Amino acid sequence: MDPRIADYALLSDCQGSALVSRAGSVDWCCLPRFDAPSVFARLLGRDAGHWVVAPDAEFTTERSYLDQTMVLRTVFRTATGAVAVTDALCFAIGEREHHIGRAAPHVLVRHVEGVTGHVAMATSLAPRPGYGLTVPLAAADGTGARTRGGPRACTVSSTVGLDIDAGHITGRFIVEAGATELFALQLTSPWAPAPHLLTGDDMKALLASTIEGWRSWSALHQRYDGSYRDLVHHSGRVLQALTYAPTGAVVAAPTASLPEAIGGERNWDYRYCWVRDASLTLGALWVAACPDEAADFVNFFVTAAGGVTDAGAALQILYGVEGERYIPEHTLGHLEGFRNSAPVRVGNAAWSQRQLDVYGELLDAACLLAEQLGELDDAMASFLRGLADAAARRWQEPDQGIWEVRGGPRHFLYSKLLCWVALDRAVRLGSALASQAAVSAWAAERDRIRGAILEHGWSDTAGAFTQSFGSDVLDASALMVPILGFLPPGDERVRATVEAVAERLTDGRGFVFRYLADDGLPGGEGTFTICTFWLAHCFALLGDVDRARSLFDRVVSHANDVGLLSEEIDPVSGELLGNFPQAFTHIGLVNAAWAIDQAARATSLT
Repeated sequence: MDPRIADYALLSDCQGSALVSRAGSVDWCCLPRFDAPSVFARLLGRDAGHWVVAPDAEFTTERSYLDQTMVLRTVFRTATGAVAVTDALCFAIGEREHHIGRAAPHVLVRHVEGVTGHVAMATSLAPRPGYGLTVPLAAADGTGARTRGGPRACTVSSTVGLDIDAGHITGRFIVEAGATELFALQLTSPWAPAPHLLTGDDMKALLASTIEGWRSWSALHQRYDGSYRDLVHHSGRVLQALTYAPTGAVVAAPTASLPEAIGGERNWDYRYCWVRDASLTLGALWVAACPDEAADFVNFFVTAAGGVTDAGAALQILYGVEGERYIPEHTLGHLEGFRNSAPVRVGNAAWSQRQLDVYGELLDAACLLAEQLGELDDAMASFLRGLADAAARRWQEPDQGIWEVRGGPRHFLYSKLLCWVALDRAVRLGSALASQAAVSAWAAERDRIRGAILEHGWSDTAGAFTQSFGSDVLDASALMVPILGFLPPGDERVRATVEAVAERLTDGRGFVFRYLADDGLPGGEGTFTICTFWLAHCFALLGDVDRARSLFDRVVSHANDVGLLSEEIDPVSGELLGNFPQAFTHIGLVNAAWAIDQAARATSLT
């Protein structure tokens, strides 16, 4: 049976990631960074590397994350018994609370424990560094093994004997109820000293410390106690798992080139830090958690932008996780793609696009998190002032918009709206940023943007705010007009826009497409999951709590068995599509849940 995106679960050490299938196979692993060339990439090519630990017979599976963690437990049931495999990308021993992942050792531990009866197990490990281009040499070392070749060296520790066949490491063993076996994969530079093999006790200690690390983070941060509490807390952990701890950068997703339509060409690499996604992540964590990392986040962008917001060009829209600016996009022709969805792309050409909404997203996050940021130092205040000044100066320019349309620039409504947000939030921050004269100038320009949006962003023909000035095309991003506070929910134009999207931009289940107009790219795409959460959010703002809950419940029912959602949902099959798990989607879940909770509380008081 062909794999589905929903078959996978995420592992993260807050620096890199791995995806594990329901069949116990690690089919994607990028370390030491989210955007590093993969060591396992069977997700995108059948011969691009994998690591299976699973029964050597037919089995069924049940999976869950251990309570308050991103540590995965898979129970395999066979005709002779059951066995549990616990998988984790490990933190360093003793990492706790908001420090998790900062010293991650880049070790993947797989702990096998007999539950009932006995189970014959097999492991098959085929590292293929560099997106499958390298077949390394492997050699036995005691009960473990080491590989050499390509940009990553692998050290395999094991409590069972392993067999070596060129670049393929295998083993077979039987696990009785109550017995345990352990494996660990350490990934290092081939030029660094080879690490010591880990003992069983070493591996148990790393696993236990990682579990405690996640739980300490959750206990410190996860204080939301409203509607959909468990879903919000889980999404908060997913967003933390997509955060690169050394810098505070947040990646849009841990994967590259998972298709927006099976067999299609809309396959992009999301393993980078988008200003938009990262800013919205901080806003969602404000609901799902208490982000002590706020200063790290803003400092990341101050550093990545070189301390200068607008030196002759708009703020770059995405960066590498350590602030890299140049992220060239290219295709990997040797990989056939997920279920033959080619081309496989790594890098992302959107780094060079102009998108004016980024000023508003950063200032909105800074305003929301003002208490956590405390008194702004000179560099941070200068950076945020620069954002406001850039928004005031550039808002009348066309750009590529929130959806990164790869055609000519246009006057997108969302970009104008976020320039309004930038100036509105700068005015709110007031004297913490600038002089009264500067604040007054920002307020005046904010009001000019407001007038332009009301005059040119509304279409009488569409009966709604639309995609761009002078257009009649519906776009889900117009739902942000009330969410961002541009107009109150009771405004007739807001209600009309929400109903237009609900009636004319959805599939049969009420899930929302970004837009239905031609965007110049071949092929189609699924419904965009964050847009569906935006619609539920808007229903809540309009006071229609039942309608909001109904839509929210329908969309979260499409999460996989471990609560993860991708970028899109297929409008026919309901299959998850696009990069996975998607920060944008889990942001939408958190914010919609919070809005529903607020609306329900308000209703109960009336």
